[in-house]
Amino acid sequence: MTGFNPANFTVAKAKPLPVVLLLDVSTSMSGDKIKQLNVAVKEMISDFAAAEKNEIEILVSIITFGAKVLLHTPYTSAKDIEWQDLQVSGATPMGTAFSMAKAMIEDKETTPSPVYRPTIVLVSDGEPNDPWEQPLRALVNEGRSQNCDRMAMAIGSDVSNSVLTQFVSGTENKVFTAQDASQIQEFFKFVTMSVTTRTNSQNANIVPKPEEIEEELVKQEHSQQPEEPEDEFI
Repeated sequence: MTGFNPANFTVAKAKPLPVVLLLDVSTSMSGDKIKQLNVAVKEMISDFAAAEKNEIEILVSIITFGAKVLLHTPYTSAKDIEWQDLQVSGATPMGTAFSMAKAMIEDKETTPSPVYRPTIVLVSDGEPNDPWEQPLRALVNEGRSQNCDRMAMAIGSDVSNSVLTQFVSGTENKVFTAQDASQIQEFFKFVTMSVTTRTNSQNANIVPKPEEIEEELVKQEHSQQPEEPEDEFI
């Protein structure tokens, strides 16, 4: 008879669901744009933390591109993130941000297997100012990264929708266009619903269709509206 071994009574670790944000912090994002972006991302992380389950951990990583391309937040469980507001500077080295995201996804120590299908989110208000074609092709068409779900938001009218459209190619998502900063939060609510819906799914690798996400957002909005008071009988 085998003796007692406490090592046999370990609890299964939560399986990661990675979310990588590629965020434009160039000088053109100054003012209300960066303010609304900070509010929207902070709220999304809070919602992710509330949606985490024993068997699923939402890991968030944030890459910013402006004067430099920086790993603002390495993969961190949503519930453990202490948010630091983004600051603007510099231009729009989007191609380098694509390369960093690609390297993160392909590195099996940084993004270990097994994980649920990652989501990559791109937000920008301008044109790339560095070589971007080859890094984007590699991200979208090669290796593990080609299997990621990808979402993109263009802020204002100065963004190259050609670049963002190529970024979401191969997914069912379309580029979300925010004509002004007030619409940034709408996009991040969509991202939040897409990811948190997967935590309640039987298969968290299956990404809900855009129309399914829209339906859930409408239901959520209706559920949060106060009920009309009933007329009193006099």
